[in-house]
Amino acid sequence: MPSPVPSSPVSSIPNLGPASEAAFAKAGIHSAEELRALGADEGYRRLLAAGTQPHFIGYYVLVMGLQGRPWNDCQGEEKKQLRARFDALKAAIPAKTKGRSDLEAALDALGVIERRKS
Repeated sequence: MPSPVPSSPVSSIPNLGPASEAAFAKAGIHSAEELRALGADEGYRRLLAAGTQPHFIGYYVLVMGLQGRPWNDCQGEEKKQLRARFDALKAAIPAKTKGRSDLEAALDALGVIERRKS
């Protein structure tokens, strides 16, 4: 029987520390290897689904870290492209995780209440 492959903590990824590690654990991601396999977009989507508030800097810090780059290395056209990816991820968050109750989300779907601005 092969021995299990050791796993590294999420905080072993550049730019990510203990707070990121705790947030990813809450989202069901418990190792750097698992996060690398998922990729930045799916990993961040899982953070959002677990209730983490969306924050562009947090997203691009993750992208840069998975590439082994400093967090502030994102600039120009690359940053614009990452912003578009982040906005798409944020837009796909169910209303409930945006701070709305199930009732508010249902009333919104029916057109009874005005949609909140993000």
